[in-house]
Amino acid sequence: MILDGNAAQSIAASAALIRAGGLLGLPTETVYGLAADADNADAVAQIFKAKGRPADHPLIVHVLDATGVDHFARDVPDFARALIAAFWPGPLTLILPRRDGVAAASAGGQNSIGLRSPSHPVAQALLKACLDASDGQVVWGVAAPSANQFGRVSPTTAAHVHSEFGDAVTVLDGGPCAVGIESTIIDCTRGV
Repeated sequence: MILDGNAAQSIAASAALIRAGGLLGLPTETVYGLAADADNADAVAQIFKAKGRPADHPLIVHVLDATGVDHFARDVPDFARALIAAFWPGPLTLILPRRDGVAAASAGGQNSIGLRSPSHPVAQALLKACLDASDGQVVWGVAAPSANQFGRVSPTTAAHVHSEFGDAVTVLDGGPCAVGIESTIIDCTRGV
């Protein structure tokens, strides 16, 4: 099913789906992602299964803004915070030391985690709705690798995602992606 990403009821339904442990096709400015609650290991396992991706390949976690960094990362260096201030939201992923007890499945079991804040307005609306849970169930971020089978071309429209997964995955339609390739990744775990 494809939902209008500009409709408030579609954003609310999609946030409820994420909170319930479901998968969602999510537009970003780079490519469409296959999103699930980054802290829910069962939901993240569905991403790996749907994509046919090895479970030890880390996933990028999308957060609303810099406030999500402190939930997932520890010992964030000043230069990483400067990059966040300069380039978020936008197509920049930072690899940071992962806090113990969070998003281990999303990180592929590694002690680091990739974080980014997408600038696409539909992604921003979804991430905001996930944080504003009236039932108290807050989702701090969504793991969202490209919404395609492992090794295939990344999707840049809702129709691409639907053709890849059919009605098994609900897709928020945010129009064609502006960038069309994955985000730049900077490893901030090495001190420079």
